[in-house]
Amino acid sequence: MSFDIRNPSPAERLILPLDLSSEAEARAIVDELGDSVHFYKLGYQFLYANGFSFAEALKAEGKHVFIDLKLLDIDNTVRGGIASLCRLKPDFITLHAYPQAMRAAVEGRTDPSVNLLAVTVLTSLDDEGLKEAGYKDIRTGELVIKRAHQALDAGIDGVVCSAVEASVIRNMVGPYLLLVTPGIRPKDAEGDDQRRVTTPSMAIENGSDYLVVGRPILNAKDRKAAALSIVSEITEALEKTK
Repeated sequence: MSFDIRNPSPAERLILPLDLSSEAEARAIVDELGDSVHFYKLGYQFLYANGFSFAEALKAEGKHVFIDLKLLDIDNTVRGGIASLCRLKPDFITLHAYPQAMRAAVEGRTDPSVNLLAVTVLTSLDDEGLKEAGYKDIRTGELVIKRAHQALDAGIDGVVCSAVEASVIRNMVGPYLLLVTPGIRPKDAEGDDQRRVTTPSMAIENGSDYLVVGRPILNAKDRKAAALSIVSEITEALEKTK
């Protein structure tokens, strides 16, 4: 299914991460959700266990695919890795927002339909977490803004950021970067291991384009109803922003 990645429908803005080791379980979830979810994220846990054939299958079925491997290495390795992943024609590929890596990724992209997303600061990190990692002279929000600037300069298509920072980034870059927001939790959900979290409505109102929502859907008794509820909240928030 072809879609305008810069102007997705409300349902296409919801991304479900399949953080599973079992391809059979992933298939059952995709079949259960049907048309309620169009976009799936595959990361370390799934891809290391199963390879990339399921990503190809999802694309063949008209679903949208997000390859979330957060690449970071020397330029030549990043360049080659991106070129290899482009053969799958995923909609999104992630890498860490280090300037050299971002420039190498842009150079390695062989398919212009593949969108590169730079991870600014992981949403599991807060200021204390950054200090532990050695970033003692910069706060989380400041580092996110710095890396968003660098992503724009490098020719990256979008950034992964917390909705807490989305409004600042959107005001700074206008429509030129896609904003993809993990750490989304409905109002009555627990935050789990995420630190910088917000609701679907707040994320959309802050300027996020795509929302990554995992456990509130995967752990729900009725997954389809949970997904449709989030899409409804996205729809209402988009109406408010017009």
